[in-house]
Amino acid sequence: MHFLFQLSGQIGGMSTAAALTLIIFAITIIAFMTSKVRSDIIALCCTAALLTSGIVTPKEALAGFSNSAIVMMIALCVVGGAVFQTGLARIISSRLLKLAGTSEVRLYFLVMLVTAVVAAFVSNTGTVALLLPIILAMCKTAGISPAKLMMPLAFASSLGGVLTLIGTPPNLIVSNYLAEEGKPQFAFFDFLPIGLICLVVGMLVLYPLCRFFLDKKGRDGVEKGEERSLAGLLTEYHLQDLVFKMRAAGDHSLLEGRTVLDLDIHRKYGVTILEIRRENKRFFNNVQQITVMPDTVFECGDVIYVLGTPEKVQHFAECHNLVAIQETAGEEKAKLDFYEIGLAEVLITPESALINRPLRSANFSERYGLKILAVKRNGKYIFDDFLDEIVRPGDMLLMHGAWKGIKSLAKKTREWLVIGSPEKAAESVPLNYKAPLAALIMVVMVFAMVFEKQIGIPSVATVIIAGLLMVLTGCTRSVDGAYKMIAWEGIVLIAAMMPMSTALQNTGISQWVAENLVIFLQDWGPIAVLAGVYLVTSLLSTFISNSATALLVAPIAWASAEQLGVNPQAFMMTAAVAASLCFATPICTPPNAMVMNAGHYTFSDYVKVGLPLQLILGVVAIFVIQLFFPL
Repeated sequence: MHFLFQLSGQIGGMSTAAALTLIIFAITIIAFMTSKVRSDIIALCCTAALLTSGIVTPKEALAGFSNSAIVMMIALCVVGGAVFQTGLARIISSRLLKLAGTSEVRLYFLVMLVTAVVAAFVSNTGTVALLLPIILAMCKTAGISPAKLMMPLAFASSLGGVLTLIGTPPNLIVSNYLAEEGKPQFAFFDFLPIGLICLVVGMLVLYPLCRFFLDKKGRDGVEKGEERSLAGLLTEYHLQDLVFKMRAAGDHSLLEGRTVLDLDIHRKYGVTILEIRRENKRFFNNVQQITVMPDTVFECGDVIYVLGTPEKVQHFAECHNLVAIQETAGEEKAKLDFYEIGLAEVLITPESALINRPLRSANFSERYGLKILAVKRNGKYIFDDFLDEIVRPGDMLLMHGAWKGIKSLAKKTREWLVIGSPEKAAESVPLNYKAPLAALIMVVMVFAMVFEKQIGIPSVATVIIAGLLMVLTGCTRSVDGAYKMIAWEGIVLIAAMMPMSTALQNTGISQWVAENLVIFLQDWGPIAVLAGVYLVTSLLSTFISNSATALLVAPIAWASAEQLGVNPQAFMMTAAVAASLCFATPICTPPNAMVMNAGHYTFSDYVKVGLPLQLILGVVAIFVIQLFFPL
């Protein structure tokens, strides 16, 4: 009762700034929990309220957007996006799937274990950014809703951070505090036994929680049928066996130095040159995809993709000293890639000006750089002399050319309709030939982050360089594509909530709550105080960054241990573990926010799944810490 009277008395004497901060804080949390408005908008409203009320300065309000963690998240989104776009994620996921198959249970435990191991040596933010595209690819391949694995991915990164000294910032913060007070610092693996027990318990507890609360979430997105693949279009139009890959039979071919227009290839030989693959002399790039236009000049070493019947293609090859390249032993069938060049199916509308005119009058080649490969009319396919065919409403044209041209074609909707979304189709095509380069950049980045102190390059600089290299080396389709990879909602959410952390500290609210709670529990003995430190740290970490929480609680935990005359390492370890094992909201750690969109989660999903996990692990951690660091 004495504590409650003391509490009410101090609240009554609270400053105006502190009272306003609490009101804004409460409204923000309620808004998050109702999920009626996007989380990033709520966070921005919170920042605006703190700023206009004078609780934080403009510099403090905007500090989150220049925070190194936020910059790292942006750069790591680009790196993770490149890992996905180059097909590296699919390659890695296929290897992992061989271990787990398509079993949800095995996939769950595999994701948790792999993530925890990586997070023990790399920041949890970096771990999630690297593994998120890989896990998404695994979900797609296995036909599993991402909602079932995204939250375990984020939570496993926090659990893995407790395994080593460098796993998470709070570990380093409390260890440095021990050194400042003249006590031995924590060794690299002092956290390992506690972290392993928490990891095992966390995996066992989280699985039924995800099954119960997230089982039906995101299922619609998995069951929706995907658009037809580009290769499927070739199959539908019966062209898959009519594509041949050719090169010069000797050192030179008779095509070199001449243009398609000069050679009049289609009229003379009845074949269509689809594209040219040419070695790119620029640094980083290996092979260049070139759309063949009438004025395109053939060069030495060109690999040519040709469309036509085997007889016509063979005749064309003999006349120009060409030979077919075998894709696999004993097989001459070539496979088209759609990195820079794509396919599109175009429907002629009844209002089109092309109706009752020859198809060649459309001039698709000159206007858009596109070729017509075939025409589909009333379920029948026309392959020969279709340019002289009179266009009819409902005709379907299979077009081939640069994605840029297809996108331009799609804008003229009155004349025709491009089936599907060319822009999405282009973005979905993996740049497989860039996968080794993306893997190299990623490995070097991880190495530099693990050995940051030895190398002397800050992690934020490392991830910025890695992101830039992914763009400059062509592991992303374009700079615009790189910007689209960034999870802006999660970025803004974290950056805009940082001023609230500043406000709670500046107004003394955080300090007041922590000190009074610990003082109140001292009468109940060391274990109760240890539990109080854990509870305060866990509560604060739910709403402010775990680094800020560790900085705030470390001196309180030390003072409590000193006053009780017990082992301070136990209390410092408690503060570090409690700061890291926070799961109840999407704003308590960057990984939680990063998976929010991918898993289609709401604020309440984190409360339903994360809060029970946080409470159970709290009880386990308090018990285990005493075993390895006796009071």
